[in-house]
Amino acid sequence: MAGNNTYSQLSADVEAFIADETLPLAQKDLVAYQFADPLTLPKGRGLTYTATRYNRLPLPFAPLSEGVGPAQGESLTIQQVSATAQQWGDKVVITDVAEMTIKHPLFKKATELVAIQMAETLERNTFVALNALTQINYVNSRGSRAALQAGDTLDITTVTRTVAALRTLGAIRYNGDERPDMKRDVESGGARASENPRTMPHYAAILHPLVVADMRAISTISTAWSYSDINRLYNYELGEWSGMRFCESNMVPTWTGVAAITGTAGTSGSLATGTYYVQVTASDTQNQYESRVYQVSTGISVTGPNGSISVTLPSLTGFTFSVYIGTTTSPTNLALSASGPTSGPYAGQATQLAGGQTVVLTATGAAQTPPAAPATGVTVYPTYVLGKGAYGQVVLDDAKFTYLTAADKSDPLNQLRVIGWKTFYGTLIQNNQFAARIESSSAFSSSFG
Repeated sequence: MAGNNTYSQLSADVEAFIADETLPLAQKDLVAYQFADPLTLPKGRGLTYTATRYNRLPLPFAPLSEGVGPAQGESLTIQQVSATAQQWGDKVVITDVAEMTIKHPLFKKATELVAIQMAETLERNTFVALNALTQINYVNSRGSRAALQAGDTLDITTVTRTVAALRTLGAIRYNGDERPDMKRDVESGGARASENPRTMPHYAAILHPLVVADMRAISTISTAWSYSDINRLYNYELGEWSGMRFCESNMVPTWTGVAAITGTAGTSGSLATGTYYVQVTASDTQNQYESRVYQVSTGISVTGPNGSISVTLPSLTGFTFSVYIGTTTSPTNLALSASGPTSGPYAGQATQLAGGQTVVLTATGAAQTPPAAPATGVTVYPTYVLGKGAYGQVVLDDAKFTYLTAADKSDPLNQLRVIGWKTFYGTLIQNNQFAARIESSSAFSSSFG
């Protein structure tokens, strides 16, 4: 007698269902690029953009004597800052077979993703440039990033201290300080009588979402920010406090301190005899931030002239590694390693290394300084406080998208479709005194549970 006909017996005749609509991506808040001054580098003038500032003259020490002019005139002095434009870009290549056989429209999806990638790259590069700001306030007046502790969350005192310091230096604020008439109406508290509080002069700040949570935990702050639910003037604006406007971005980098990884001396390279120190960093594969910073190793005694150092990297999903080397406890060079990239600007350098392998450092490589390491187990979050004119985006060539869908000499049978983008630009720190970075830990975590 025949048995029951089951799904497993007839599953070969099942037509698989795939939804027509694809699922959305996690949202990225892009706000840092917008605060920069737009600057243009003319074509045919090289790659370097230089801006000049004429410094103000010192005030006279004493009044003039009757009929006698100043003994000597004042000398004009200038300051110059420069940025180098770099070309950035990427592409997606799709075969004709994939385009004909995959359910969803690959070319359209690749076009969307390439556009997102370009915008996020400009945002990421802006944050990397802002990490070079020289004015830093550590919460609770800690002396360095390494001195920050788990409870050093952003507070009212640090915000006020930062604003006061920028005002003391004369950092230009948004909405007002750049106007020719610098006089204030005393009766209206220093603002024009017609000014709405939301349009008064202010500095802009960009915070990590977890730092925003720290601020919202302060009752005084959360009350002052309640207006932002009604109207936001900036992208992802949260509110205003103490002359500072706060914007949120989940692309703000972070740094987590990790215990040191040491190395073993060998004889497979070209290191000279000496004591060397190595430092490992881990970069997340999405944004490429060096977000895990290992402590500097103890000294490793190497015997030259064919010395080398072997370093075993941890297995960590979603990260690649870089290894720095130096003869002091503050390495400022990448190491050289055959395990590194074989082409591109980092060819031969100990960077973009896969985890779970032992790499051999053979020599000192390109000059590059790793991020300062927080204390082991502590994650540090930067808050960028910006005045008007603090930085600019120097554009040599606007962003361009390329869509190659026709046959040519390199692809005569039209088997490939290429979607790509490129731009030529650089970020210029115009005045370090017009911006600052606050560094803090957070009472919150990005994980659940």
